[in-house]
Amino acid sequence: MFSDKIRAVVGLTALIWAFLAMPTAWAQNDPAPPSEDDVPIALLVDITSGQVLHSRNADRRFVPASITKVMTLYHAFELIEEGILAPRQVMTMGDDAWREWHGEGSTMWINAGDEVPVDHLLTGIANISANDGAIMLAEGHAGSVAKWVTGMNDRARILEMIGSHFGTPNGWPDEGYTFTTANDLVTLAEAMIGRHPEKFARYIGLPSFSYNGVEQLNHDPLIGRTQGADGIKTGYTNEAGFGYLGTAQRNGQRLVLVIAGASRYGVRSRSARSYMEWGFEAFDRERLFAQGQTVGTARVQGGSKREVALQTDRTVFVNVPSGRVSDLQLSIAYDGPIRAPFAAGDKVATLLIEGPGIEPARVPLVAIESIEEAGFFTRIMNGIVGVFS
Repeated sequence: MFSDKIRAVVGLTALIWAFLAMPTAWAQNDPAPPSEDDVPIALLVDITSGQVLHSRNADRRFVPASITKVMTLYHAFELIEEGILAPRQVMTMGDDAWREWHGEGSTMWINAGDEVPVDHLLTGIANISANDGAIMLAEGHAGSVAKWVTGMNDRARILEMIGSHFGTPNGWPDEGYTFTTANDLVTLAEAMIGRHPEKFARYIGLPSFSYNGVEQLNHDPLIGRTQGADGIKTGYTNEAGFGYLGTAQRNGQRLVLVIAGASRYGVRSRSARSYMEWGFEAFDRERLFAQGQTVGTARVQGGSKREVALQTDRTVFVNVPSGRVSDLQLSIAYDGPIRAPFAAGDKVATLLIEGPGIEPARVPLVAIESIEEAGFFTRIMNGIVGVFS
């Protein structure tokens, strides 16, 4: 336990952060993408439709700082889903980890020898950016930080986060060994929300968290201020500047944003709120296809059939700038012919939606039926038909 003086300082710091994060008239009344001078890296994506609404340097690598903890959370969620980790499982803070991480940056103030359930660690990591909690989770489950980080990078490869690498579970400065991109962070956010909606709702976006008698506020710039906001994670170091990965949902539409490299706390807060509001206000959302609607066909190679019908796995919307008529162009893209065998529901193609004034939208298309590999005589007949068609 620590003194009343330290508790008072923690409480005062939380009040100062809360005051600095209060909404301003600029953020509420002037929604817009952030300027490049304020935010050098910015990305806003409608993950409901797959459409990029605005992008700046989305593939430029940068240091994520505490946004790294989103991959730690995702790795933990996957382990829970696989039955390898349990929220009720208890971890013990080791003496060495306590000496290294006690009071370092944002912490839960876990004491040496404390036994903490995984459930509490995940909540602390997600909402008060607990550096000590991330280390305790990593060592408690994997036996070492290095082994945990290997698991994080394995997950990143599975998600095809090709511009990312993680060297720590908490984003502590490591001379640039940890890096990511805005596109990769949107991929990570979409995977977390899509694969683990219940865990996302339980652990992400709480306004505060209390441990060892100390209540600390979540510094997220959107939750409690922007309609439909769920949060996700802020990040800051001197090297990285101020960054943020966040999301909000309205009327079935979910937007994910990334801002990175902001010079000041207030710039990050104002930019995030204005950026998100702009995303919801600047576009008219048009429905193109219902979920499960057939939109075209694709050629099949080496299959029992020569074509397969393609359908959407979601309701397809497109965002068109408000008040502007947009001549949309739709096309189907796939590496083809598609090689059999494949199962009904497998993603085999992409619906590409393009038009003046909008970023292209890419929507997965799935096979409407299973197609087996063709037998010997079927291959011969298909070859004959191919010659004369």
